[in-house]
Amino acid sequence: MRKTKECGGKPRVNFRVFVFCALFCSLGIFTYFRLTIGGFKPSDFLFPLVFLFFAIFPIGRKRIFAIAAVLMLFAGMGAGLAHFGVVRFSSGKPSGEYAVMGTVEEISIQNGYSRAVLGNLYFDGESEGGSALVQIPAETLRTGDIVLFTANCKRVTFEEVKGDSYAEYLFTEDIRFTANVGEFTLAGKSGNVFLRLNARLFDCLHENLSGDEADIAYALLTGNSGGMDGDLLTAVRKGGIAHIFAVSGLHIGILYAAVSLAFRFCRKYRVIPALAVTLCYVALCGFSVSSVRAFLMCGILGVYGAIGRKTDFLQSIGVAALAVLIYSPAQWLAVGFRLSFGACLGLALFSGTLTRALSKLPKFLGGYLAAMFSVQAFTLPVQLEAFGYVSVWGTLLNFFVIPALPVVFLSLIVCALCSLALPFAAGFFLALPSSLISILLFVFSSVELTFVITGFTLGAGMSVYLVLCLLASERLRMRPALRGMAAGIALVLLCVVVVFENVVMSGSKIVTYRNRDGSAVLIKTGGECVLVIDGDITLKNCESFLSYNARSVDAVVVLSSDEVRAINVAAFLSADKIYARSEVETGLRETDITFAEAFSVGTLHFRYESEHKLALSTEGVLIEIDFEGKSALGADLFVSGERGDLIFFIQDGIIKSP
Repeated sequence: MRKTKECGGKPRVNFRVFVFCALFCSLGIFTYFRLTIGGFKPSDFLFPLVFLFFAIFPIGRKRIFAIAAVLMLFAGMGAGLAHFGVVRFSSGKPSGEYAVMGTVEEISIQNGYSRAVLGNLYFDGESEGGSALVQIPAETLRTGDIVLFTANCKRVTFEEVKGDSYAEYLFTEDIRFTANVGEFTLAGKSGNVFLRLNARLFDCLHENLSGDEADIAYALLTGNSGGMDGDLLTAVRKGGIAHIFAVSGLHIGILYAAVSLAFRFCRKYRVIPALAVTLCYVALCGFSVSSVRAFLMCGILGVYGAIGRKTDFLQSIGVAALAVLIYSPAQWLAVGFRLSFGACLGLALFSGTLTRALSKLPKFLGGYLAAMFSVQAFTLPVQLEAFGYVSVWGTLLNFFVIPALPVVFLSLIVCALCSLALPFAAGFFLALPSSLISILLFVFSSVELTFVITGFTLGAGMSVYLVLCLLASERLRMRPALRGMAAGIALVLLCVVVVFENVVMSGSKIVTYRNRDGSAVLIKTGGECVLVIDGDITLKNCESFLSYNARSVDAVVVLSSDEVRAINVAAFLSADKIYARSEVETGLRETDITFAEAFSVGTLHFRYESEHKLALSTEGVLIEIDFEGKSALGADLFVSGERGDLIFFIQDGIIKSP
């Protein structure tokens, strides 16, 4: 009965200042990008409204005024920062040919080419903001090199971010230019000691380890996995352990704890060397968002521990998130930001409850499983929305990989430092981490770990899922019976929304896709699933698009003047049929290809009007598909592929937009 009184007398949600500030700042940034990039849905604001509903209880003028003031101030600040970030990103020189000088800040080398991110840019002798992503035909470049070249630099515009995941990535990394470089000149070395140390580390690993082992070791130490074999990296990602190759809170926490333990004789002052070493490591990794977040949180926890004060984990998360968003509001769009803070929120919200639920297990095992499941509670839906799949093996692999990571990571750091200090003995020092990495390579090369759950999206269900997490968290004070009933309702609603988002009961669902590398349209009915592609889209982009929207397709329709290229892409999509307009020789013998001006797939009827224009009839509605964006048929619905992820529903002969 005492708990009931506490629930009635205490706030439903404690007013943690930094948590509220970070949440409302995120809301302002989120709203700004939804309105400018597109994809605005009323359901996006379900979670903020539910959170505010509980936050104002018990109702009082002071509490409501305080929350309203923080909401208006920080949501407005978030929107303003996002706008300023867009203006800053859009400023500077337009596309064109320039004499460029820049410093290599990040690099990946494959097949004789270097893919480098250049900072400290100068165009025709004038300083230019942001970074440039360039491809250079050489394997000799290293971080810290200053390069000179003349090239046609393409400006990345904010308008490209709409519906283009690659442009969105460039925006979050403040990469404003891309270029292919033919000839270049090395102009010297940067004075940044951490860039030069990064380069020495790269050379040391690649001179003393085999190719795959060196790439894995470099990725484990710096978070740069660009040089890893593509198939291996795919296996790691689909195995659900890609986070071990992205310097995150796990790596920073391991290093911080190890240094604190080594300097335990300093007692409360051990926080100083621990933070100093950790900060140097963060600088070596290029101040990635996840490493900065982890460093800030370690700093808060360490300082509070040194002065003998108890820390609030949620407050430290709020401080770190607010600092990152103020510095770079575009990070809200980055998957790494959402995964990093999602993992921390999962720990803060659920680890205590799950630890008590698993109290019958041995203490270490119960706490470990509780932490692992808490992290996945927030990161799995983010992975699904960001990558289009959820790893089946992720939980099992993490169960074994995470306990082993401190051994591999710390031994690799120590051995790498010894190798840099004594290059003649590098082979000896790196023997141990080489053996550990070889075991990891053996596992991923001999076991099929790429089985994933894919072909569906949460859509509006993401907001419902967040509400469910709030209701299930012990951080929200509610009577057990009321909590169970509310969580049950949210769970049922989540199932209904996910089914509605993914299952076409009747009518037709049309989803468009656009990327700088091509366009596609997916048409789904209750019985058919057809994909229309142009001649520029890649197989990788097709598979990525389908991973969000369909497990398989019944037919692929080619709409391009370059039919051969498009047919070759379609042949790898496991469709029953491929349709094209003009008969061409493809060299494919086992693929069922139909060349026709008009054809039908179930209840869907198609007719080519030209090599770039396709007419579709369904439920008495005439739809024109033209990837060049030149409408001329006077159809009921014109689909050009100019907007990515735009969805239409056609039911009972009526066109509906979600």
